[in-house]
Amino acid sequence: MNALQMAQSAYSAPNQNKTRSPRATEYAAFVRITSQIKQAQDAGRRAFPALAAALHRNRKLWRTLAIDVADKDNALPADLRARIFYLYEFTDRHTDEVLAGRAKPTALIEINTAIMRGLAERERVS
Repeated sequence: MNALQMAQSAYSAPNQNKTRSPRATEYAAFVRITSQIKQAQDAGRRAFPALAAALHRNRKLWRTLAIDVADKDNALPADLRARIFYLYEFTDRHTDEVLAGRAKPTALIEINTAIMRGLAERERVS
């Protein structure tokens, strides 16, 4: 194997030929971020920087979802779009409370877990 082939092999994404559905991609993002929040929470106060970073990623994920459901061309039912936007607003406010030390991230973990269950169910049905 020459150097170019080795570099391509080392830096290529695993299972590059597999394509995830949008739901599977969202599910994977929620799993990764929720796991990071849980790990930081379980590690205690010394892991606050890791918790803050995970909360920032969670906030970005929810902001992305909010922007998507606010789009007038979004195909989801209006009621579901409104509920997702409400969850974004809650997670945004609750994240501020966690970062200020006035709340625990447990509610954020529970919301993300519920979303993961819903995404997994919809993926099985599709």
